[in-house]
Parts: sequence; structure tokens; C-alpha cells
Amino acid sequence: MTGLRRTSPAPPVRSVHLGLGSFSRAHQAWYTDRAADADEWGIAAFSGRRPDLARALAAQDGLYTLVTRAAAGDEFSVVRSVVRARAAAEHDAWLAVLSCPAVSVLTLTVTEAGYLHDGLGGLDRTLPGVATEIALLREDRRAPVGSAPARLVAGLLARRAADAGPLTLVPCDNLPDNGAVLTAVLRDLSAAVDPSLTGWLEQQVSVATTVVDRITPEPTEADRRAVLAGTGVEDRAPVATEPFSEWVVAGTFPGGRPAWETAGAVLTGDVGPYEQRKLWLLNGAHSVLAYAGPLRGHTTVDEAVRDEHCRALLHAWWATCAPHLAVGPQQAEVYCAALLERFANPRMRHALAQIAADGSQKLPVRLLPALRLERAAGRLPDVAVTVLAAWVLHLRGAGAPLRDVRAERLRPLAAQALGDAVPAVLAELDPALADDAALVAAVRARCGELFR
Repeated sequence: MTGLRRTSPAPPVRSVHLGLGSFSRAHQAWYTDRAADADEWGIAAFSGRRPDLARALAAQDGLYTLVTRAAAGDEFSVVRSVVRARAAAEHDAWLAVLSCPAVSVLTLTVTEAGYLHDGLGGLDRTLPGVATEIALLREDRRAPVGSAPARLVAGLLARRAADAGPLTLVPCDNLPDNGAVLTAVLRDLSAAVDPSLTGWLEQQVSVATTVVDRITPEPTEADRRAVLAGTGVEDRAPVATEPFSEWVVAGTFPGGRPAWETAGAVLTGDVGPYEQRKLWLLNGAHSVLAYAGPLRGHTTVDEAVRDEHCRALLHAWWATCAPHLAVGPQQAEVYCAALLERFANPRMRHALAQIAADGSQKLPVRLLPALRLERAAGRLPDVAVTVLAAWVLHLRGAGAPLRDVRAERLRPLAAQALGDAVPAVLAELDPALADDAALVAAVRARCGELFR
């Protein structure tokens, strides 16, 4: 039995990642590892909060096994692009690496909630901790802060002080126009901390917009055992993922970037059609299953897809979205057929509870755009009613355990008598939903049906 260690020099650090986790290692790090110029682009990766993964990877020189889990069996490969793995608490290391002129790219996977955006085009200052972090950075530019936007601002302040040159930020989370969201949040936070930073950001920092896709469940002990059995290597930080992967990127990289297109990434001037297709058809379908599936006793995506009722909900959701998609009905049909095959992969074991987390941030971008278009056309799609009702019940303790950035606010609203809870909770997604009497009545009635 052997462990993972480097036997040849690591590539130089020229890229930084914030939000070290399973998805980043199955996606951005994998694309960088497979790029034609991989030997020129090492990644210094920082965890979001917990230090466990960073410590495990550091002990393996950043190396880890990627398990590509197809229905027919596993394939194993070692990813070598992460050359430094750091815990979130290593703030001085964060500031130091962003002060390095050789670094020209910073990718992020911090979840939708991690951007601290208000959904209206800026920073949500009402969220816990935002005011505190602003005060800390005003007093001390090197103060250790915890949220992703505050860590970015601290790092950018250090980069400006070092005159380290241009940097491109690459958000890789499931948010519509994620580049614009990140730009707006950084603008607001920077102005609150140090107004003089705003002009420097405009000159030195560019923000790309992306669409990312690769189903990547949380790692399990079974994944470690599979790697040991399949390779003879003791890997303390493997990650399992599906064969399919997609990365669409739009933006400028004045300091350079890895040749991701040689690894299959799509470089384009407009991610819009890709983004809408993915957010509505894949992520929207995931949310359908994440709230409806556990009410029927299911714990994973493949279990839910085998349930005729849940499968019918998927088809109903896709039929609701189809008339409004920019890609056209034929491409949508092909994409949905591929999704069914991906969802049904029995060896992925993608937990519905993982998908259900932070529904208050996910549903507004996955479900509401199509629902609004349907309501404007005078239709009330039954599948959307079901998903909203299942989410209300999720907030009331049914189905998957509640994990949401707004749980403290949502839980008491949902705990009211159902007649009051439904409009109160819907208003948290969009106040207009609570004013839609037909929608409120339908969701209230569906809650009763689902509960029974």
C-alpha cells in the first residue's frame, strides 16, 4: 500500500482557487490538469471554511485521485494541478499568494449563497457578519475575514499594495450571469471598505462569466476504499464524479490563463444560452427531485428518477421550460434525454439533501424565471406548484434536513399556520409571489396533499 506523493517538480503557482472542495477538484482543477500547458499552471487552493480537506491534500503534495464513475465501472486518474492546499484560516498565505505577480487567475466555487448578494444587483448588507467584516477591513487591511467577498477584497487590497499586475476572477457557481453578480458585490464591498479601491479594480481586475456542469457528490469512505482496491494507493482525499463535464467561459485574461479549451472548455463571447439551458433544465430538475423526492422516501437522485411519479415531474418541468429556452426545442430534447441518463446512473449516489441545501438562493434562479414567464402567459404550471409546496414542507421539517443560509429567518415563517406560512415563505423568494392569489392558494392546497 502506498500514498500519493510527487515524484517530479510541481508546476509553478500561477492560479489561485477559493472554495476548495469536491466540485472544484472534479472541474476547474481537472481542466487545468488536462490543458496542453498544464506544466505551466499550478493552483494554490484555499478551503472555504473547514481545514480537513486542505490538510489531507497538503499531506499528499496536493495530489488526489479522480474517480470517473460510469454506470459500467470506475476509471482512476491522478490530478496534479493543485500544488498547494491551504485552510481558510491561513489568511497570511492567502494575502501572500494574491500579492504574487506570477498569479493571474483566481477561480471560485463558494456556492450561490457565498456571494452575499441581495438578488437585486449588489451586496446584501443585512446578512450576519457583513457589517463586522467591513469594519474589520477598514481598521486593518490585513484583518482575517471569513466570507468569500471579504477575503477577495482583502486579497485585492494586498495585490494593489504589491503592484502585482492584472488579475482575472472566474466565478464557477450556478448563478445567472455570475460574473456580473461578483462584480457588483465586489464594487459595493470595496466602496464600503476603501473607496479608492474601486478605480484600481476597474483598471486591473477583470471578471469572467461561466457556466459549469459536472455532477459531483460529496466524497464517502466507500470512495477511498474503491481507490485503494482499484489502484493500490491510499488516498485520503479522492473525489468521484460522472463522465460528463462542461465549462463555458466568457471574459478577458490580460495576465494569461491555462489553455482550458485544449481540455474541452468552450470559450465564447456569450454564455447566455448555455447558462439558461443548464440552470433551468439540469439545476431546476435537481431542485424538483431534491424537494419532491424525499417526501416519497428517496435519498439520492437515481432513486428518485426510478420513481415514476418523480420522473413524471421531471418531464412536466422540462415541458414547462421548453417554450422559453433560447436553444430551441430540438437541442432541449437532446439535452434532457442526456440528463435522464446522467441522473439514472446508479453508481453516482448523488444525495438529494446536498442539492436541497440553500433553496432560498437556488430556487430564484432555477425555478422562478420560467414560472414568471408562465404566469405572464396566464398559465399556472402544476409542477412549479408542487416544487414550491414541497419546499415549504422542507422548511417545516419534512423531507431532507434543512440547511439554508437563511434558515434562521425561514424556519419561524414556515412554522406558522399553513395559511400564513405559504405567502410568508413565498415572499422570501419574491414578494410578487405572495401577491399572486391563485399561486398562493394552489401551493397551500398542494402542501396539504403532499403532507397527507
